Amino acid sequence: MLRPSRSWDRQNMNLIQQKAHCFFTDNISEDDPFLLYATLHSGNHCRFVSRDLMRDHKACLPDGATRRLFFKWQRGHQLVVAGYVAAGRRVRFQSIPCFDTIVQSTGDTWHIPYDDTEDRSTYEVPQQWLCLTKKH
Repeated sequence: MLRPSRSWDRQNMNLIQQKAHCFFTDNISEDDPFLLYATLHSGNHCRFVSRDLMRDHKACLPDGATRRLFFKWQRGHQLVVAGYVAAGRRVRFQSIPCFDTIVQSTGDTWHIPYDDTEDRSTYEVPQQWLCLTKKH
């Protein structure tokens, strides 16, 4: 990320470093656990930037409930670079929703997030909701 490439422009990386505390690791497979630990240890306000879906780490979790909890945490804390604005002067991240995108219900009303995309990444959330109300 510190060397210019097709994926990372040096000017854009300089801009990110001006706006955030950055710590770079070597490009090795052991960097993800460090990233996750540092983010968790830094508090609920902390976000991390990665294109990694963290699937191999989720697969190591002991049960479905823990995997769902990690998935929910990941969607609320992972930032993904979505592009650059104003000729590369501003970095644009994919937004993190301020609501939980799980099935929600109150009384006779159900709200179900959905989309028709099969290849959605784990950090991407459904953008549509199916809202149902029980007839009396």
